[in-house]
Amino acid sequence: QVQLVESGGGLVQAGGSLRLSCAASGRTFSTSTSTMGWFRQVPGKEREFVARVSGGNTWYADSVKGRFTMSRDLTANTVYLQMNSLKPEDTGVYYCAAGKVVGTAYRFDYWGQGTQVTVSS
Repeated sequence: QVQLVESGGGLVQAGGSLRLSCAASGRTFSTSTSTMGWFRQVPGKEREFVARVSGGNTWYADSVKGRFTMSRDLTANTVYLQMNSLKPEDTGVYYCAAGKVVGTAYRFDYWGQGTQVTVSS
């Protein structure tokens, strides 16, 4: 079983920064060999993709490109999402996810409990 625990959310003013962490655990699980992702959701809307790292590549949603950076600490089995120049529309619950490549798509099988990010204008 894989467990993902997010932390680092909070309230910040527009233009500010936050760093989210996602600590992963599991008997044979490693963030270095898994696809890891960050998603976010606001009430009444579907969960949306924010960033993903798989192998040596990282992808970002257009809405966060140039402002957010996803990284991994392989020794700590932890992934991070550094969020700069935050905007009110970045507000939401941010979820960490772990999964794998299936064919030409990604499937995320494990999810954290989420951490709230609120950006005030």
